[in-house]
Amino acid sequence: MTRKLENRVAVVTGATTGIGLGIAQELAAAGARVFITGCRQEELDAAVKAIGGNAVGIRSDVSRLDELDRLYDVIQRHASHIDILVANAGGGSFQPIGQVTEEEFDKTFAINVKGTLFTVQKALPLLRDGASVILTSSTSTTRALPAFSVYAATKAAIRNFARHWIVDLKERRIRVNAISPGPTRTPGLQGLTSTEQEWQALESQLAAQVPLGRIADPREIGAVAAFLASDEASFVNGVELFVDGGMAQI
Repeated sequence: MTRKLENRVAVVTGATTGIGLGIAQELAAAGARVFITGCRQEELDAAVKAIGGNAVGIRSDVSRLDELDRLYDVIQRHASHIDILVANAGGGSFQPIGQVTEEEFDKTFAINVKGTLFTVQKALPLLRDGASVILTSSTSTTRALPAFSVYAATKAAIRNFARHWIVDLKERRIRVNAISPGPTRTPGLQGLTSTEQEWQALESQLAAQVPLGRIADPREIGAVAAFLASDEASFVNGVELFVDGGMAQI
């Protein structure tokens, strides 16, 4: 890979595993200095080792504003500015409407919507003019899945953040784009099953819905994030870029 992000400072939230880790690895491989966040120290340490280079791990929960303040205080001391911000931290679970609890609703919106909003807002003083902000959305914004309405609603909000923030930030020429991954081989997806046999069945079921006939590797999502972060995407702004093998297009 060409080092098209040489000397740039990147922050990726929720980057200890899965898509976030894949994004951080690709940004680092392209030359960026990468700061990553996660809630569990052991996973954070392992991710830093997997990324290599100048990666720095900072324990932080994006749903807590005090921890976001601390995150950016640490980054300011180490780097003084941010060129690339990937607001990736998120999660959710399968719950049909009749089983949605207030606790699960609040938790999902706190991480996915509140967390994304304040991750970006609190980064603004450190973001350079012309910086790239990347939000992680989902194909569930356009493609309905059973028992996934709360999660999908949060991801639809994220997609609309990108659309509106390009207007709010136009004077600073900060580009904001959303990536919507399709089914991807991550611990989170695998965690929806309890046995290897169940996972294989789910993977086959999902792959059958993708025109390319397979699910994604996290670094394939990361490669798209690296593109959006680079000068090659200098005129790409406010889009929802589906990285789903065509799943949401049929």
